Amino acid sequence: MARKNSNLRVIELFAGVGGFRVGFENAAKNRFNTVWFNQWEPGKKQQHAHDVYTRHWGSKGLKHTETDIEKVVRDHIDVVPDHDLLVGGFPCQDYSVAKPLRQSAGIIGKKGVLWWSIVSLVQQLQEDKKRTAPKLLLLENVDRLLKSPGTQRGRDFAIMLRSLETLGYDVEWRVINAADYGFPQRRRRIFILAYKNDTGIAKEMRKQGHEKWFRAGTLGKAFPIEHPDLSHFQEILLEEDEKQISDNFGRGLKISPFHNAGVMIKGRVYTGKVTHKAPRSFVTLGDLLLTDEEVIERFGEKYFIDDKGVIAKWEVQKGPKKIERINKQTGIPYTFSEGGMAFPDPLERPSRTIVTGEGGSGPSRFKHVVRSPQSGRFRRLTPVELERLSMFPDDHTALGLNGEMSDNTRAFFIGNALVTGVVTKIGRQLIKHVDEYGV
Repeated sequence: MARKNSNLRVIELFAGVGGFRVGFENAAKNRFNTVWFNQWEPGKKQQHAHDVYTRHWGSKGLKHTETDIEKVVRDHIDVVPDHDLLVGGFPCQDYSVAKPLRQSAGIIGKKGVLWWSIVSLVQQLQEDKKRTAPKLLLLENVDRLLKSPGTQRGRDFAIMLRSLETLGYDVEWRVINAADYGFPQRRRRIFILAYKNDTGIAKEMRKQGHEKWFRAGTLGKAFPIEHPDLSHFQEILLEEDEKQISDNFGRGLKISPFHNAGVMIKGRVYTGKVTHKAPRSFVTLGDLLLTDEEVIERFGEKYFIDDKGVIAKWEVQKGPKKIERINKQTGIPYTFSEGGMAFPDPLERPSRTIVTGEGGSGPSRFKHVVRSPQSGRFRRLTPVELERLSMFPDDHTALGLNGEMSDNTRAFFIGNALVTGVVTKIGRQLIKHVDEYGV
């Protein structure tokens, strides 16, 4: 029987500095109980993100591992506690496969190891009669997942859906731009929410059907849409297993068949384009800026750009370009072009997407530069302002287990992080559905 009014035991994979955790605690702190997390940054001797996460929550006895998740799932799955909800912002990779999940040995991915680690973890827990597999999955990724790779549009997402169906999950997904719902950063990401087919939520999803669930589902309720024109929605037929999809799906297509919203019920996939309802109010970049006095008090003068020659270099980086280049493989010359960007960044709008290269003082096309409302001076954004734009508490990333984090490291953290307010909205609605329908 589906459990209602349940607290959810959560494990967090690819945890970073705890974006999911912050979002859930703001949604319903006593309903989401994180029981384990994993964070590992490949190629890094010092695992700074893990240290920040552990400093905030590890002292309370939270179990965790600081190693490659592939190794954990392959060799040490016993350290993963039973849980109800698995969450993670896994990297976007190549999900081509060499063997389908339905074969007894399990799926073998040629690439995209981290996705297959999630699949393998769930599969092993399902096959172990002494363990409890997650009833719910909440996953986040860049929206290009819906159209990758370029040679087989939509193949990777199709493989993911078929894998989840084979594991016994129904699915809903939405591409959400945080700024569309009043948040301070224009960050577009896909959120994938999967329900085990014996949960009360999945049963209600099947009862209502795909047309109603686009609006009545967890993501539809959390992020309201304008009335969808269902005549433009389409069903996508997936082949029987992942290997067939890997070989055949999307060949010859210039545009992916997957749109920014969709559901999968009993293995049948429906997708269409939805439009968000405009928020009554929104937070802008200017709303979150420190004053000049606060910047100087906290960080000194290093974030200000006063030299006219340096400002000119920033203007060049932000301006339109046409550069003659030569293809290294073919030797054929071509023209690389890119349009101009606003300089400085407008304060009356939500910010552009923060990227991992935000740190450092050198002029860059992608870093933010603002003009102080108090003095008119140009300056880069401080770590505190970057945290605010992703809706973390001030100085969330400032300290790890072993001391202070550098400003560049803090910028890298936020470039990898999600907008925690999006998770808060999902969490609040998910709890409502757990209470109404059960897990």
